Amino acid sequence: MTVTGVDITEDLIRDLLREQHPDLADRPLKLGALGWDNQVWRLGDDLAVRLPWATQSADALLRKEHTWLPLLAPRLPLQVPVPQRLGEPSERFPRPWLVTTWVPGEPADRAPATRPAEAAAALAAFLTALHRPAPDGAPTGRDRGGPLADTAEHFAQALASATESGLIRDPDAVRAVWEDAAAAPEWAGPRLWLHGDLHPANVLTRNGTFCGVIDFGDLFAGDPACDLAAAWILLPDGAVDRFHEACRPSPDTATLRRARGWAVLRALACLHIGDAGVHGRPGGKPTWGPPAHAALRRLTASLHQ
Repeated sequence: MTVTGVDITEDLIRDLLREQHPDLADRPLKLGALGWDNQVWRLGDDLAVRLPWATQSADALLRKEHTWLPLLAPRLPLQVPVPQRLGEPSERFPRPWLVTTWVPGEPADRAPATRPAEAAAALAAFLTALHRPAPDGAPTGRDRGGPLADTAEHFAQALASATESGLIRDPDAVRAVWEDAAAAPEWAGPRLWLHGDLHPANVLTRNGTFCGVIDFGDLFAGDPACDLAAAWILLPDGAVDRFHEACRPSPDTATLRRARGWAVLRALACLHIGDAGVHGRPGGKPTWGPPAHAALRRLTASLHQ
């Protein structure tokens, strides 16, 4: 993480609002979350301010959300943070920032889905609505959405590191899932809109099921397998098959094989972030470890079904 040199405070945000969006400047303001790319501050009951703070790439990601997400949001069945205002770089804060709608709920890494049927249906409905053909100008993925085989070096490094750290008991079983996925036929359909980053901290729950999806900074067009991987990461036991049955169109065998591979990569990343959190290292989130372990258990079992 590369933390921005500007100290983001309530006073700073109020100054920015007074300069560019004065009608919002007197609303109640409080810190909501420290994300990987952005800080999120709740603005009144129904809005939020998102400011980049920890990565240089966050600026472009916020502008991408501002451009594309308002076009997609009306058809999505779960709540999403719809951009309302764009804040431009200034002498006070030299980076763009967004005012979006506020999405209530608890992140799934802290409050996992517990109702299999309802959660599977909610996730399937969301991805069915999102996964529509994208226009020619739609963005491409930063490091995902292409051929899974292109991730071979990254996968090998992540697996070796997790094994050396004692986070994986059966690396051969994990490798078998990824190798089967990498050998599957590539996506031959149109480029579909994808969220691109459906890990447990970006999906919100209420009453045991999903109620919202946040952080569309990785929004891009490509192979739906990248998003379908979320089923193994997010859903409780016994829900993955229900999810696949509810998706429209039903994913074919090759797509499900690729999805398992992307799920392995996501689970390995979450394992490392969770372990870093347990040991107090920068960027760590201890709540990411349990869903990653559960996902790998489901994935290795699914290869033999």
